[in-house]
Amino acid sequence: MPFSFDALRRWPDLEAPELFAVDAADRLILDESAGARAGLGDGELVVIGDTYGALTLASADAGARGIRVHQDELTGERALAANAETTGLTGTFTSRERDAALLAGARVVLLRLPRSLRELHDVAGLIARHAHPDVVVFAGGRLKHMTVTMNDVLRERFDRVDVSHARQKSRVLIARGPHDGADPEPERARIDGLEIRSFGGAFAGASLDIGTRMLLAHLPAPAGDEAIDLACGTGIVAATLATRHPSLRVLACDQSAIAVASARATAEANGVADRVTVVRDDMLGSHADDSAAFIALNPPFHSGAAVTDGIAPRMFADAARALRPGGELWTVWNSALQYRPALERLVGPTRQVARDRKFTVTVSTKR
Repeated sequence: MPFSFDALRRWPDLEAPELFAVDAADRLILDESAGARAGLGDGELVVIGDTYGALTLASADAGARGIRVHQDELTGERALAANAETTGLTGTFTSRERDAALLAGARVVLLRLPRSLRELHDVAGLIARHAHPDVVVFAGGRLKHMTVTMNDVLRERFDRVDVSHARQKSRVLIARGPHDGADPEPERARIDGLEIRSFGGAFAGASLDIGTRMLLAHLPAPAGDEAIDLACGTGIVAATLATRHPSLRVLACDQSAIAVASARATAEANGVADRVTVVRDDMLGSHADDSAAFIALNPPFHSGAAVTDGIAPRMFADAARALRPGGELWTVWNSALQYRPALERLVGPTRQVARDRKFTVTVSTKR
């Protein structure tokens, strides 16, 4: 069966008619890199930030093998695996952590440009340090998410950065001549007595966003000796709970590899790594039913670059599955999103704890 982009799906990520598994930036990256990819040996192609597998699988269909892939989001990694099975391209790639082994000896890197300049800085430094000296990087994205500063970030690590012609509101930056490579180091901050560590791309960076600040101001001592920080980001809630309650054990989970690395660094910086377990998970997929007593959640409202209100209800439903009867879900949300009816329906009786001009904090008790 010939390869077709039409076969690609976002599943298990959120699917909707206006959300797509491949876009014009993917197609342009592939077209711009076709000549460079043609002569590669096994293991010489690396793909970073491939949202649902279009870059990896189209390259595999063109003959590339031993492709090393890193996707920050676990749902993207699982979508790639599912799409590979559908298209008959399983076994042509391996999913890796974002580290030296990912880039070692790479001659071509396909990169979806991250929206965070600090994340681009981290990735560019990693490529420049560990890839082959002749590596060529094809970094593309949608024009609405690109800035000229991205060119400057790449020029800090590469001798030459060329810019493709725009096509269908997309563009590719082509970088050659790596130099001054460096492994990523987390950004550091101390806020309200808490040490925060953040690798580039983590939500809010090394700061305390106002929604999380409001949630922390109202969180009670959890019943029992365990709590969960769902969609943990940099691990601020988990570290705060563990610091406030010395006998408490906290599970922090996020599907983002960057968030997981940041949360682990935050726990270590606050001396609570022995009581904070950080895992990469799709919501609470690895957590047993009816087993949790206390979950704190500041739900995201982005799926990739798309803004959507469809993510939070899925998280509410999974939290309800994991909560035992009488267990509590403490949630902060943008008041305009009006999540209370969904919380009532999916979890149980919901009480407003606090509200200001922008955010609402609620507690929902599982029936």
